Amino acid sequence: MTAAAEFWAAYKLRWRRRRLLARSFAKRGQLRVRADRMAGLAPDAILAFATVRNEALRLPHFLDHHRKLGVGHFLVIDNASTDGSADFLRDQPDVSLWSTPHGYKASRFGVDWLTVLLARHGHGRWCLTLDADELFLYAHHEKRPLRALTDWLELTGREAMGALMLDLYPRGRLGAARYRAGEDPLDAIPWFDAGNYVSLRQPKLQNLWVQGGPRARAFFAGDPRRAPTLSKVPLVRWNRRYAYVSSTHSLLPRRLNHVWSEGAAAAPTGVLLHTKFLPNAPAKSAEEKDRRQHFENSDLYEGYYDALVGDPVLWSECSSRFADWRQLEGLGLMSRGGWN
Repeated sequence: MTAAAEFWAAYKLRWRRRRLLARSFAKRGQLRVRADRMAGLAPDAILAFATVRNEALRLPHFLDHHRKLGVGHFLVIDNASTDGSADFLRDQPDVSLWSTPHGYKASRFGVDWLTVLLARHGHGRWCLTLDADELFLYAHHEKRPLRALTDWLELTGREAMGALMLDLYPRGRLGAARYRAGEDPLDAIPWFDAGNYVSLRQPKLQNLWVQGGPRARAFFAGDPRRAPTLSKVPLVRWNRRYAYVSSTHSLLPRRLNHVWSEGAAAAPTGVLLHTKFLPNAPAKSAEEKDRRQHFENSDLYEGYYDALVGDPVLWSECSSRFADWRQLEGLGLMSRGGWN
């Protein structure tokens, strides 16, 4: 690419970022404060952000897991839950809660709302942006807190850290597993796909596009290029001028997407254990299909949700049982980089 072409591409992306921020700012009136506990929060506290709807089954462990990692406060948007999620969150002393009845899809699948909170409360802080069915892991997480990791990232000049979303599933049918709120999902859905992943560097945003896993194998075998994207950038030292472009798969400015590297200077990467396939997955998929708030392309996802509602078996003879982060590193699914 010539210098002139590079300049023009950067100019267009800068205006795209500004449009995304303006769009999010316009949605700020859709959020209503239900519990604001931000006062007195330590200036170096690590924050976690999420939008949820009917996640009462996952929320107890989701909060406990990330508390143990070192998250100092959770900023959560409840999108019209009917299962008690909002009441549960309102009772948590380290959660600030907002609510909105507006359309999830119309808010770029919650990203517009989260951008408002990230700009208002995350500026200058390390922020972890997650879905309620994601559990963040990194090398040495069992003995080194998030603060140690973010200090090291800053010391080495890194502003962000990438993670692969790793789908977990049971051995039998999805609905046959046994799980109760507060339990470790790994006790119910400990299996994952170890090796069927492909990646492609996207030239426009310079982010890595990873696909594969059980969803590509079971639901998109005929056209795996249409399978869900698994690469994300969930951990960022936020600035109010930043913007997520597509969920947490990519950001602007695009330098923040440079979180996947190779060789001696390999960047540390983590894993997001994806607990979508807990026993309530068939029923939740039926609700999502009916609401039509979780997908843009109906032709693409109609069959996907129909298959999930049918309570499939994702396990195969090639499935691996989760052990620990060292296992994932050995399989090439995450990296400690220079973080030792």
